[in-house]
Amino acid sequence: MEENKVETSAVEEKDTAKDEKKKKLLFVIIGIIAIAAGMFIFNETRYESTDDAYVETTTVSVAPKVSGEIVEVYVVDNQHVKAGDPIAKIDSRDYQVRLDQADAAYRKKILEQKNAVASLNAVDSEKAVAKKDVERYTALYAAGAVSKQTLDNAKTRYDSLCASHVKSSEEVFSSGNNVADADLKALKAQRDAAALNLSYTTIYAPMDGTVSSKRVEKGMMVAAGSPLFTLVPNNVWVVANFKETQLEHMRPGMPVKMKIDTYPKHVFIGKIDSIQRSSGAKSSMFPPENAVGSFVKIVQRIPVKIVFTEKIDPNQYQIVPGMSVEPKIKVK
Repeated sequence: MEENKVETSAVEEKDTAKDEKKKKLLFVIIGIIAIAAGMFIFNETRYESTDDAYVETTTVSVAPKVSGEIVEVYVVDNQHVKAGDPIAKIDSRDYQVRLDQADAAYRKKILEQKNAVASLNAVDSEKAVAKKDVERYTALYAAGAVSKQTLDNAKTRYDSLCASHVKSSEEVFSSGNNVADADLKALKAQRDAAALNLSYTTIYAPMDGTVSSKRVEKGMMVAAGSPLFTLVPNNVWVVANFKETQLEHMRPGMPVKMKIDTYPKHVFIGKIDSIQRSSGAKSSMFPPENAVGSFVKIVQRIPVKIVFTEKIDPNQYQIVPGMSVEPKIKVK
């Protein structure tokens, strides 16, 4: 009996020791979990994130400045182009004819002015000769070698040439009458405009980017201002719509880590560029009005512009407008 009691007591002590160890282990595990949970909660409160974010850019609509028939299209959809690359050609024959006509009218006016100058120079020469004749006949008349009528005829011719010279000079070159110069400037402006319109028949890419929404084919008639292509530039950024309650500690320049749904395994690096000065709803075309009556408070979202700070290889990551992004910003 005594031996059985001793054995029972020993077993109970072992069980008690095991229970104590289990309790200690349980307390340690609970402590570790509590510390981990605390660290997780503390860490998460230092960051702000949203899934309401998208890649954005500004697209450029390419349109011709003159009307005509498309004779060449040099690009296709989704083709990358550089600024200054030709992308389409309008039939230039009509515009070449207009330039030739304007240039001919301009050159004709220049020739007329040159002829007027030559005519004035001729009158100057004749006037100089007539002046010498008057001087010579005056001396001869004083010596009785010529009659007074001969002297009067010489004076009359000289006065006539002087009057003709003054009139022509006033009509063509006088500072008070710039009709000829104004006509010449108008013809030059017409010629320059015709040359400019001729240059517009070749349509060039205004910036680096990718051709999208191609709406033109060879043989189509297009009007000035009608959109032919949409050009998507290479420069993109992210617009993240954060709740107004998330903006308290957010400032421009803060670093941002981003994940794009298309590339979930890669973390992109950026920074806050700016925070919009109004909510997305207030900036819409038809902003909501808080009318008198029932009112439900809604947490507003404020657009935050985020730019990429890392150099992105376009061959590895094709980041295009509209892609969904999840930014994470350390604010504390």
